[in-house]
Amino acid sequence: MAKKTLYRSTAITLLTAMLAAGPVWAEKTLTIGMTAADIPRTSGQPDQGFEGNRFTGIPMYDALTHWDLSSETEASGIVPGLATSWQVNPDDTTKWTFTLREGVTFHDGSPFNADAVVWNVQKVLDENAPHFAPDQVGATKSRMPTLASARAIDDLTVELTTTQPDSFLPLNMTMLFMASPTHWQSLYDAVDASITDPKERAAAAWTAFAFDPSGTGPFEGDLFVPRERFEMVKNEDYWDPARTPTIDRVVLVPLPDANARTAALLSGQVDWIEAPAPDAIPRIQAEGNVIYANPQPHVWPWQLSFHEGSPWLDKRVRHAANLCVNREELQVLLGGYMGIPKGSVEPGHPWWGNPSFDIRYDPDAARALMTEAGFSADNPIQVKVQTSASGSGQMQPVTMNEYVQQSLADCFFDVELDVLEWNTVFTNWRKGAADESARGANAINVSFATMDPFFAMVRFVSTETFPPVSNNWGLFGNDEFDALIAEARTSFADADRDAALARLHTRIVEEAPFVWIAHDVGPRAMSAKVGNVTQPKNWFIDIAPMTIDE
Repeated sequence: MAKKTLYRSTAITLLTAMLAAGPVWAEKTLTIGMTAADIPRTSGQPDQGFEGNRFTGIPMYDALTHWDLSSETEASGIVPGLATSWQVNPDDTTKWTFTLREGVTFHDGSPFNADAVVWNVQKVLDENAPHFAPDQVGATKSRMPTLASARAIDDLTVELTTTQPDSFLPLNMTMLFMASPTHWQSLYDAVDASITDPKERAAAAWTAFAFDPSGTGPFEGDLFVPRERFEMVKNEDYWDPARTPTIDRVVLVPLPDANARTAALLSGQVDWIEAPAPDAIPRIQAEGNVIYANPQPHVWPWQLSFHEGSPWLDKRVRHAANLCVNREELQVLLGGYMGIPKGSVEPGHPWWGNPSFDIRYDPDAARALMTEAGFSADNPIQVKVQTSASGSGQMQPVTMNEYVQQSLADCFFDVELDVLEWNTVFTNWRKGAADESARGANAINVSFATMDPFFAMVRFVSTETFPPVSNNWGLFGNDEFDALIAEARTSFADADRDAALARLHTRIVEEAPFVWIAHDVGPRAMSAKVGNVTQPKNWFIDIAPMTIDE
């Protein structure tokens, strides 16, 4: 299908005409109601958290490595994507060689090769590159902070260099999506000649790219109406036959309110909704829809501030908060669609370790700790938590936070909630507890993935990941934790790395820089006409192999 650039007024006019006229041919269309309040960025590195990766990243773009999303029973690992193999240089473990897949083309027809990888690394790392994209940096650099540069060795071989030895790099590379350099350059050349400043021309080109994206993925961008809808069509020439779509069109609609999402599904306006309203699930199922759920590598926490003056500096207070939430009751409130955490990963996980602090519901022990710390019903501790009204992995954030607020009141906590739009909270998360964006909050509620060790642990407890480098919002860290992280990063044998990560997780649970409240099971409701759905043990899900019965 020929690509088209559609700006807002044109798109709205066309959409109105399409809806009035009805379909010209019998397309197989899948319509998805997202929790995001806006369309995730479409130009290669999505925003809106991992919901962006799920819906405008993975469907339209590929990375060097991919998550294996094909199993409901096995934990997801990484598999070859645009790279068929990779290896670290044994003589210099800051260098990795990736061998690229032959014969892959971007949606605009240009070839994918080593130069394209270099270009995509530069777009988020090299401020002097003509195509540098500042708005894509936050959602990329913070997820792979040791990546330093890329160098083409030949057309199908690229060398990536890190700032320090980092055994996590192949996992991190699932997050760097490859956009077409050739297509971007054509848009840059087409920018109005009156715009002469190179940075302004680059920004204009990236804006145009968002409306007319080009990746190598199983779907191609087709229609973009900001804040209203985004449509993709199948890439019939996709390089992986197992992921070549049979669905003709995917439509993304922002629906941040859970009740609105549920109503849209029940009325047939959408075929799939994320995070349905828990009290509506019986009705959703009674009307023939299907609920998919699976334990995910995911934490729904309060991340705590260790900035000067924070009420969480006393470990007794942190432990008390973890002991004062009745997670079993919260699980019932969510219709059973929640896991009960014992840490960032679960007992039995290779990274679990053996923490001496047991996360459980024990309000008497919590009150004893708070009394010891000098607090009481007449003298409660004041805490403020920044959260969102919806969002990727946020489950039912207002309902859940109000429940925790009430629970902690029994243990001498006076909790104030600061509810903001999801992408604002996610952006604030990268700015840190000391930044004015915290608005006086000393905790932040942003859920996170635990699929790889950097995402699960490192970025929250390293002194090298203080904002704006990555997501250590609470500014927690010291020499002990930095040494544990260094040990894990420099362990390139799986067993050694897992043992080092288990020691790190043990100390994280003991020091409690979080209040661990829930694990998500990723409930999503779909019409029965959506088939071949695999809900993996992963935050992501693969749309490409799905079918739809029109």
